[in-house]
Amino acid sequence: MRIGELAEATGVSHRSLRYYESVGLVGSARTPGGWREYDARTVDRVVLIQHLYAAGLCSSTIADLLPCLEAPATERTGMLGLRLTAEVDRLEAQRRDLDRQLDVLITLRDEAACT
Repeated sequence: MRIGELAEATGVSHRSLRYYESVGLVGSARTPGGWREYDARTVDRVVLIQHLYAAGLCSSTIADLLPCLEAPATERTGMLGLRLTAEVDRLEAQRRDLDRQLDVLITLRDEAACT
């Protein structure tokens, strides 16, 4: 399938798909005319990539996790669970930081309203 078909099937822009390819998240073959040609399985991979981005992961982490996520369960090692746990811990730490920042701002706002 061509890039336009992949974009339509996944709801991901042409630009994002080209970026995914440039960082090694997806691959394509080239037609004799130079057009990108994607395997039909790329649709599932792009959807998975979108879920991982939505979870707050960066492209390098996604690149590390994709082979584990796409491997059959019998071939997976404990590394996938460890990496995902580390990402959960990182996001929870960010949430705690945001909660502290919000508490300070809310306190300051409430104090300013009293004056």
